[in-house]
Amino acid sequence: MEKIRLGRTDLEVSRICLGTMTFGEQNSESDAHSQLDLALARGIDFIDTAEMYPVMPSAATQGSTERFIGTWLKKSGMRDKVVLATKAAGPNPNTHWIRGGKQNFDEANLRAAVETSLQRLQTDYIDLYQLHWPSRNVPIFGATAFEPQKERASVAIEDTLAALGKLVDEGKIRHIGVSNESCWGVCEFIKQAETKGLPRIATIQNLYNLTARHFETSLLDETCFREDVSLLAYSPLAFGQLTAKYHDNPKAHGRLTIFPPTWSPRYLRPSVLLAVAQYTQLARDNGLTPTQLALAWCYSRPFVASTIIGATTLAQLEENIAAYTVRLPQHVLEAVDAIHASLPNPGQ
Repeated sequence: MEKIRLGRTDLEVSRICLGTMTFGEQNSESDAHSQLDLALARGIDFIDTAEMYPVMPSAATQGSTERFIGTWLKKSGMRDKVVLATKAAGPNPNTHWIRGGKQNFDEANLRAAVETSLQRLQTDYIDLYQLHWPSRNVPIFGATAFEPQKERASVAIEDTLAALGKLVDEGKIRHIGVSNESCWGVCEFIKQAETKGLPRIATIQNLYNLTARHFETSLLDETCFREDVSLLAYSPLAFGQLTAKYHDNPKAHGRLTIFPPTWSPRYLRPSVLLAVAQYTQLARDNGLTPTQLALAWCYSRPFVASTIIGATTLAQLEENIAAYTVRLPQHVLEAVDAIHASLPNPGQ
């Protein structure tokens, strides 16, 4: 497994990252431990989680994912063999059970979030600490346009960085990153860090897959290239749509059928289903599984530092990892771009 350095840090991670948001909902603790064992055996040393996980979020399960990883770290003794990333939840009235509904990125909230994550993870430091979504109003999670009328009070980026700086100084976190961020947000984080002598973001964890290529055209690609901010691509299989399991059987068991459709409506748009049908046909016409096409394409993008994969079975995880060795012919890459040109970013 190839490795890559994140941003301007000393963190070197595998080009595949194990996503864990199914741990505690779709996967039991023993399932989680088996996935972690398999990932490590296949050369994956990068693990991503969040205080909010598992999904879909609920008060009953919140924190279970970190707890399952923590029991694995304690049992396996592998803490020094992995790069551990987690995330702090931003403001959201629908997750009011997190930190008493006061979740945000001020010093008190970030300290509480870090300390509870450390307890659940059974470790004394986090390698990469990320802000799960912005404190301010920004179009995310399927929103397609910025809406000024939705402006809300938010924590200044300078204040957030100052709070994170204290946690870095205390050794509780090593490096920081953002998630679901915009071009303006990345630029502001860099500006405040450099002008105020505060910690510099190393990564951005944003949506990126065959149905959602906005990163390439939203100025984020150039910004992150010039500012040395590494992309961690999440949802490379579009919540399972790009595996074609729902294309083949709309009632297939998975998060798009077991969770309410209101939770992830962007992956149920007619344009997404049309795009999935075309990518599925392209894959099968070229002797590939749809999963291989979607992941091999994402793995091959030069600006993707590490691709975050998730699975609910070990067989799925094996296929997802094995796709790293697949090299797509030029005519397939050109066909992918042709489909994208006809159906641009339906899952964004």
